[in-house]
Amino acid sequence: MKKEWFASWFDSPYYYILYKNHDENEAKNTLDRILRAMELKPGARVLDLACGKGRHSKYLAEQGYDVTGIDISHSSIEYARQFEHDNLNFYQHDMRLPFRTNYYDAVLNMFTSFGYFHSDHDHLRTLVNVAKELHRDGLFLLDFFNTEWVCQHLIPQDTKTVDGIEFHLEKSIKGGYVYKSVAFHAEGKDFHFREKVRLFEYADFERLFAQAGLQIVQTFGSYQLEPFDVATSPRLILIARKQPI
Repeated sequence: MKKEWFASWFDSPYYYILYKNHDENEAKNTLDRILRAMELKPGARVLDLACGKGRHSKYLAEQGYDVTGIDISHSSIEYARQFEHDNLNFYQHDMRLPFRTNYYDAVLNMFTSFGYFHSDHDHLRTLVNVAKELHRDGLFLLDFFNTEWVCQHLIPQDTKTVDGIEFHLEKSIKGGYVYKSVAFHAEGKDFHFREKVRLFEYADFERLFAQAGLQIVQTFGSYQLEPFDVATSPRLILIARKQPI
């Protein structure tokens, strides 16, 4: 069976070359603000959902939290495991499947690592799992783009050269998703990948969160945690609390 787009692209070393500007310094600056907003207690158990190579997980562990990172990419988890220690562990896992029950004080999903699936059933399954993984009153942070901002600022074609590789990017919007085509030549071969992310708006998240047993308690519009404005904010960052059953 053909791999879903994210399983193939995230396992490619070229994904991390294209997005190398999203480094550990960016992770630190972003997380410092987010952790203050979430007011997590020292030693709290934190799940980094879709952790990639672990840049957010590593910093969370350095701040004294007990951190688990999970990601669908085998190569990313193999890389991240070199950083494991007593309060930092990594596992390959599909977020649509249950992981641990009633275990975490907080779940973080950073850098638009949501909205990848073909059906909203799978998106809801993921959120239901998040709620199950949290302790009573546990917090879920979702860092997503602002759909209105993406639509207003879409650049249909662009070229970026990173580490000597010329990436040709094409973006389009169709059927409630934003698509990005990534084409390049490297090591004597032509490559082509496609990204596909659901254009969720605040009302969509409010509905899906409620169905999963999560209530939105804070909303921000940027990594500086400025108030969310649907017309001008680049991000839609949500903090939700697990609701009692």
